[in-house]
Amino acid sequence: MSARLLARWVEAHGGGPALARWAAALATAEAEGHTALDLTRAHAEDPALDPAALDAPGWVGTGALRTPFVREGDQRLYLWRHWQAEARVAAALAARARDPDTGPLAPEAVEALFGGPGDGRDTAQREAVRRCGEARLFVLTGGPGTGKTTTVLRMLLARQHQLGHPPRVRVAAPTGKAAQRLVEAMREGRARLAATLAGGPWDAALAGFALPEASTLHRLLGYQPARHRYARDARDPIEAELVVVDEASMLDLAQLDALLEALPASTPLWLVGDAEQLSPVGPGSALQDLVQALEARPGAPLVRLRHSFRADTQLAALNTAIASGDAGASLAALGAHPALALRPLAGPAALEAALRDWARRLAADLKSPPLPAEPAAAREAAGAALAGLRQRQWLCATREGPRGSQTVATRLDALLRRALAGGPAAEAGPHYPGRPLIIVRNDPDSGLFNGDVGLCLLGADGRLRAWFDTGDGPRAFPLGALPAHAPACALTVHKSQGSEYGTVAVLLPEDPQHPLLSRELLYTAASRARHALTLHASEAVLRAGVSRPVRRSGGLRERLTAQFGASAGGKMP
Repeated sequence: MSARLLARWVEAHGGGPALARWAAALATAEAEGHTALDLTRAHAEDPALDPAALDAPGWVGTGALRTPFVREGDQRLYLWRHWQAEARVAAALAARARDPDTGPLAPEAVEALFGGPGDGRDTAQREAVRRCGEARLFVLTGGPGTGKTTTVLRMLLARQHQLGHPPRVRVAAPTGKAAQRLVEAMREGRARLAATLAGGPWDAALAGFALPEASTLHRLLGYQPARHRYARDARDPIEAELVVVDEASMLDLAQLDALLEALPASTPLWLVGDAEQLSPVGPGSALQDLVQALEARPGAPLVRLRHSFRADTQLAALNTAIASGDAGASLAALGAHPALALRPLAGPAALEAALRDWARRLAADLKSPPLPAEPAAAREAAGAALAGLRQRQWLCATREGPRGSQTVATRLDALLRRALAGGPAAEAGPHYPGRPLIIVRNDPDSGLFNGDVGLCLLGADGRLRAWFDTGDGPRAFPLGALPAHAPACALTVHKSQGSEYGTVAVLLPEDPQHPLLSRELLYTAASRARHALTLHASEAVLRAGVSRPVRRSGGLRERLTAQFGASAGGKMP
């Protein structure tokens, strides 16, 4: 609900103008991603807010009885639903962290699963595999290249070994793109793991191991758009022996609350993600709060992977510097390798020149001949063409404005069309061979979801179709049957979460004080690149972003810390 609507509702129901002002401030905070309003900061920013209005009986309570608003002393003001969600989530996660599961894996089994003794670089990975069965909750966090997916595969093999049968596993991610990327990564990881374990005691177990199908969290929970609710809940729970959620940093408070409600207490939950990334679009920062609370407790069911196994160490150094808030080290990393660059674009002419150069390079990645007539060969060729989408990506910090993703994507779309056609494109209509598209609305009937990226390709019959990677491989869709979509030549950093690209260009705001500029945004943008990165920003903008971590107002971390502290002996099992 918008600030204006909530304020009007309060006044219309007798709350008075002073309380309505607080309601508007609370709704604004929710829109900015906070689960609660910081009372001290709110009053400092708007001295006209009257603290006496928060004593309104029947309107503001302590949580003992249901009231529209809940106040926690002089710290925070909540909407009832967020206060309740925080309390439920904290209690459910703490209970899972205390409840024992299958127990740790024997050291000799861990060593065999890793193909022998290690050299120290995979110590944390081995620890995760050994300990993932200790409790009904396990959190695996780490940056790009630290081997999260391969570690999860070994964790799943370990669970299969301990249970004595292949478990019913449900794997999900918050977006369609993240789920798609997870499927690809698990398939690639399984092939690498098979080479490592060939001829060893785990060879047969891997041969009988079926990769679980990945889906969106909405599909796992049975989201019903017309009713704006999930079909799965405590009365109709998720049927699985294990649920794994990847890209868990994208989980907002409401999604995690719904997941925990639909998950039987006996079903373990593994949360996997990078806790340094951007907070979710919706209110809350659940994974970040959970990781911080767990890291403060001895023996907590959490492992953080730190070592990057990628050869591109320059990117790992930059990501580490940004995540730690070290602007000097970030600048040094950007200047230490030709694949990294800090390149300001001052003014429209400089931006236009950069976009023209980018479009030429993008056209080389996406140009492809018509697909073969034979269906299997067409799918194979489409898969190779779709791989070109992962070669390079332009990212924007903002969605709107002259440096926003909408404007940049529209301009790149026109430039790319011309570059692929070798001149002004003659074909009528918006689509052309080589055009990247992004789905902007979930459409369960087609199997396409918000964030899915595809490519327009010409068939042997001369017809243009949109191809997307799906769980069953590349699939063609008639252009007229696509759900709402837009050109994908440029994406927001938020939209890029769950994906990685060979080369990335990031366009940041020109104003160092821009409200969207943050350490997490810079880290998320930089960590999308696998080989090369250009940050289009001034040094002042970079320094400002690195020094400004996101701090969402809410009480989940405190509630989790209190719940974990109440564990017997102050330790996790």
